[in-house]
Amino acid sequence: MTSRSSKATAPTTTEARAVPRTQTQIKGADGIGTVRRTTLPGGLRIVTETLPSVRSATFGIWAHVGSRDETPALNGATHYLEHLLFKGTTRRSALDISSAIDAVGGEMNAFTAKEYTCYYARVLDSDLPLAIDVVCDMLTGSLIREEDVDVERGAILEEIAMTEDDPGDCVHDLFAHTMFGDSPLGRPVLGTVDTVNALTADRIRRFYKKHYDPTHLVVACAGNVDHNKVVRQVRAAFEKAGALSRADATPIAPRDGRRSLRTAGRVELIGRKTEQAHVVLGMPGLARTDERRWALGVLNTALGGGMSSRLFQEVREKRGLAYSVYSYTSGFADCGLFGVYAGCRPSQVHDVLKICRDELDQVAEHGLPDEEIDRAIGQLKGSTVLGLEDTGALMNRIGKSELCWGEQMSVDEMLTRIAMVTPDEVRAVARDVLGQRPSLSVIGPLKDKQASRLHDTVA
Repeated sequence: MTSRSSKATAPTTTEARAVPRTQTQIKGADGIGTVRRTTLPGGLRIVTETLPSVRSATFGIWAHVGSRDETPALNGATHYLEHLLFKGTTRRSALDISSAIDAVGGEMNAFTAKEYTCYYARVLDSDLPLAIDVVCDMLTGSLIREEDVDVERGAILEEIAMTEDDPGDCVHDLFAHTMFGDSPLGRPVLGTVDTVNALTADRIRRFYKKHYDPTHLVVACAGNVDHNKVVRQVRAAFEKAGALSRADATPIAPRDGRRSLRTAGRVELIGRKTEQAHVVLGMPGLARTDERRWALGVLNTALGGGMSSRLFQEVREKRGLAYSVYSYTSGFADCGLFGVYAGCRPSQVHDVLKICRDELDQVAEHGLPDEEIDRAIGQLKGSTVLGLEDTGALMNRIGKSELCWGEQMSVDEMLTRIAMVTPDEVRAVARDVLGQRPSLSVIGPLKDKQASRLHDTVA
């Protein structure tokens, strides 16, 4: 189980809207598959993508709850609950759950993010009914026993310790705190040692009851699947648990909001005895509903999305100052982040930061030449398709799209939208995003004189 979500962007809508209570074919066969949606009377949405040419299927259930839904006292509850749903139900023990999927050679896991949680299993297409029964049982029949809460607490504390031991991972949590402060989006998904130790079985049960209602869930299934069979099997599993009793229930709409993120010029440093200094330099990005996200995706690819990107060429290829350097975007319902990560020797940290800042300023002021934009568009189109070459990736795409945007976009439509990005749009979003004053997060063994100079980077 993991607590990280993909940073890849997905198709969005400009406003939230409810899903119709019907069965529909959303997208026809476009080289990838046929997507269909059904909404059950209890408000449970089921989305499938059919690929007759494969012999596997991935089944997942997405919950409309993430760490941003937690109060300070509940920080870590969403991730804690993710662990507990694997610990046993009224029908299966924890061993029964894991051995059922292992016995057919399948894979089972889950992940928690800032705005959603997902539980999934990948199996042979012939074993899909088993995967549906097991995952649905976990989501509807979890016991959340006090003894399981106590046992799993130790595992979660070890997971927190493991993250702390990986500064290249931990620096991204620090950057979220640098940008969002002590707010739900600024707190770690895993929680802290103090908040995890304070969580009780009763509080987690209440959290479970509140956020795992069928109206808050999306079922997503991709592979060699039959939509009608999936609907029947899911409906039977939820009805067996008594989870579809509210016939007039309406699915919850995608998140919406108008959060204004205006953090600028902040610097946070965690001194730690590491071989490298790990840095993230960044600024506010775009919400996932912002139509400029396509242009930002192209900009991000050109700046730090591959071996030919500006940052990789300037920092690694020309100067050899870092092994890993890249840029990324994170889009939430109402705000976003743009960041540049690098890991380098502590003695080189100021040189690396200066190069990154100079490149950002240069692109913000002068934009990118057409040939770099064209190359980035081609790279983004190719990576989008190649990233959807397995049923797990397809399940993620349709599940997240349904939960977060309330609609589906075919791969051909995505490629068309990327191809429509113009050089002027990329230059405009570069001015808007990169022209902002950045903030900085650093983890490493910097000396006092080095640390005092960090503020110069964001001045």
